[in-house]
Amino acid sequence: MYIYNVTINVEESIIAPWLTWMKNTHIPEMLATGKFSKALMTRVLVEEEMGGVTYSIQYTTDSKATLQKYYTEDAEKMRSQAAKLFAGKFVAFRTELEIVSEH
Repeated sequence: MYIYNVTINVEESIIAPWLTWMKNTHIPEMLATGKFSKALMTRVLVEEEMGGVTYSIQYTTDSKATLQKYYTEDAEKMRSQAAKLFAGKFVAFRTELEIVSEH
């Protein structure tokens, strides 16, 4: 199992509409790609020097191959939607995590 983690720092001025969009539109659309079995959204409890609020969204997938398929088939479209709606109001970086053990 793998986790596709997206960490996003969001300007405070757009937090309410961004959260609504994430919960009601973006995360459901990510799951609808069929490449992720679940999503977990968390708030990172740290004060950022640049300001804003940081969130982590973790999408669970079954394999590296499925994640690669997401990159090839869906990533550009999914990322461009956020860019259109919230341009210049957030910074995102992505990491891949391999689940070693779960208890």
